[in-house]
Parts: sequence; structure tokens; C-alpha cells
Amino acid sequence: MAKEELLTLEGQIDEIYPDGRFGVMLDNDHRIIAYTAGRMRRFRIRSVVGDRVHVEMTPYDLSKGRIIFRERTPGQGPAPRRPGAKR
Repeated sequence: MAKEELLTLEGQIDEIYPDGRFGVMLDNDHRIIAYTAGRMRRFRIRSVVGDRVHVEMTPYDLSKGRIIFRERTPGQGPAPRRPGAKR
């Protein structure tokens, strides 16, 4: 059993900071600073302003969080592969 339960909320990215963090406006009108989860970095999932995301937060600090999922935007397919890129 986990030491504490994590809160999972939804929001929208409204700002990108240069150190790899994002400003996220949650659906309940709170603004937090979030970073990308390691699995999203591992699979090179990019986030831009306007993306809908799911954020995990600890109940101890409600001003910071971790982006764990980026929702697909309708009409957007997979990015085209660059010639010569390694798999």
C-alpha cells in the first residue's frame, strides 16, 4: 500500500519554461508547475501549449505536479519520420 494517495487531475498546458517544466491550468482553475514523467521522456512524447494533460500531484504540495499523460488532439496523426533517423 502506498504511503500516500496521489491525486490525478486534468488540465491544459498554458506556458512552457526553459528548464523542461510546464505551467498547467487545471480544470478547477488552479495553476501549477509540472514536469514531464520519465516514461513520457523515454518515448519522446512532446507537449506544446494548448495540450490537454493528466497531472499527478501529492497531497503535501498542491503547487507542483508530474505530467503523466497527454491526450491526443483530434485530426493529428503520428509525426512524420525524418529520413536517416534511428529507431
